[in-house]
Amino acid sequence: MSERLTQTVDIETPELVVVSYAVAGMGSRLLAALIDLGIAIVTLIVVILATLALDGRSSSEIAKEVANKPSVSTAWAAAIVTIMQFVILWGYYVLFEGLNDGQTPGKRFLRLRAVRDGGYSIGFSASAVRNLIRIVDLQPVFTYLVGIASIAFSKSGKRLGDIVAGTIVVREGLIRQPLVERPMVESPGPAITVTAALTDAEFQLLERWADRRSSLTPERRRELTTQVAARLKHAFRAEDAGSDGAVLLRLLTNEKRAREQGAAARGATGASRERYSIITTRSPRWILFASKLADAQRKGLKSLGEAGVRDFVSEYRALSADLARLRTAVGSDSASELFYLGRLVAGAHNLLYRDRRSTIRDVLRFIAIDVPTEVRRSILPISIAATFLFLPAIIAYTAVVHNPRVAPSFIPVQMIDRAEDGVTRAKKGTGYIPDPEVLRPLMASKIIANNVQVTFAAFAMGVTAGIGTLVLLLLNGVSLGGVFGLYQSKGILKLLVAFVAPHSVLELSAICIAGGGGLLIAAALLVPGNRTRRRALAENSRRAMHLIAASTLLLIVAGSLEGLVSPIPNWPLSAKASVAAATAVLLALYLRGGMNRQVVAVDEPAGDANADLLSLTPSRRS
Repeated sequence: MSERLTQTVDIETPELVVVSYAVAGMGSRLLAALIDLGIAIVTLIVVILATLALDGRSSSEIAKEVANKPSVSTAWAAAIVTIMQFVILWGYYVLFEGLNDGQTPGKRFLRLRAVRDGGYSIGFSASAVRNLIRIVDLQPVFTYLVGIASIAFSKSGKRLGDIVAGTIVVREGLIRQPLVERPMVESPGPAITVTAALTDAEFQLLERWADRRSSLTPERRRELTTQVAARLKHAFRAEDAGSDGAVLLRLLTNEKRAREQGAAARGATGASRERYSIITTRSPRWILFASKLADAQRKGLKSLGEAGVRDFVSEYRALSADLARLRTAVGSDSASELFYLGRLVAGAHNLLYRDRRSTIRDVLRFIAIDVPTEVRRSILPISIAATFLFLPAIIAYTAVVHNPRVAPSFIPVQMIDRAEDGVTRAKKGTGYIPDPEVLRPLMASKIIANNVQVTFAAFAMGVTAGIGTLVLLLLNGVSLGGVFGLYQSKGILKLLVAFVAPHSVLELSAICIAGGGGLLIAAALLVPGNRTRRRALAENSRRAMHLIAASTLLLIVAGSLEGLVSPIPNWPLSAKASVAAATAVLLALYLRGGMNRQVVAVDEPAGDANADLLSLTPSRRS
């Protein structure tokens, strides 16, 4: 049967009942990813076409204008497209999974869902972690080789993003074939003592014979029928007459009827009899609950109304008790009824134990309090990241100042050419780079998108035990220090400082903070302490997302300054230094603004938040 081939993972619910989730296979996940990719591409095309429509000109006319002298409207349109491309690339999965409880349109179509270990709701933080790690999972970029390999070799089908975030992708499809078509029985009553004529093994043999007989040749069918009849002859009744095949078919009909009435297998004792009693008396309730669960999954719990939600919770608890009893009765055997009931309880568990929707107040609190509090708490990994950024910068700066000939060995050619051009620009007072004012919005959008992606990479590379994060910081530090040393060696350092001053405080702080997030992931892998690595990764990844949120906020402001303020050639260095000082003061005030409260790492906060399951109302869940 198909359920025997299904890869499952067991979890223990707060009701102390073990349920099994069906792990999503690689094929279904890849298909869901292709669907989502197609939607993202179509969305981007729609954005571009809508922008062109608002501009009122053809794409060829706009391209010709961009090549010559772009207008303000064209520059803003290009900036909007750049930002939307970034938002769609990085925000599509996070927004859908966060708002739709772990389901993108592709996952929803294939009845897949991303949940946290334990079956809890994924939320924005875990979704962001698992999707930012795509930077690593996508290597090699065009084949998604790392992600596919991690899914294939993980017992629970996890890619690296799922391992770090503590999430898993499960299938939610329910078995809709009723187990037993009988009227509802309100109470289980006493244990049924009627015994069937066959053992379980004999009954399965008889079923296999009935399934195969029509596909066999007449000679082979007669031979097999004789063998099965000889094996089951002890169950024949004295009044049975006819051929062996006819007798076996009557025996099969009688056995099915007996088992549907709750008869235990021949020789069954104790728990085995209990199994048949549970299945017979409870399965009608399971069938009704399956229908209600399917509606709730499709329309949300609110569709049931307040009384309906309370009934749903009550029935969920009853099915959980049935599952616990059935597991005991079945023991180590595999049973389709156990699989069926487990699917029901797992689906209801995931539906009930969802985080409540975030409100505007929650978002503001996260930005104003939680984020700066975590930055202060993570000062050690941030300081280590800063060391790996600024120490190589100082060394590279010193090396180039003392020997400018070493510059080409680690400074890009275009930066060397820009420095050569900078000598002339410094004499003319035309600024660090050409400043076509009309293109400032586009420049700002490109800078923001690029810098934020760099910090995402610094975070994601933490999964390489921090090696990738430290290498990225080191290379950026060498490049930064080398460029400053090159400008100093040519006597035009003031030109560069005047350009970078307005955005430098926020941009460099953001890189260090993001690097600290990557090192938190590395710490969970290398020094988890008294925690398991799985728990350490889940906890540290949630902390790291606060740091990524901080770096993203800083880079949005820094990128805006770099694109709109830094290129202005007629602002004196003192004015731009004042902007830098102002950003430093505001940053310090922001980071001190979080409440001085203890941050307690909790293994499953959603479970605690949902501990009031018995008082569940539609206003608390959706």
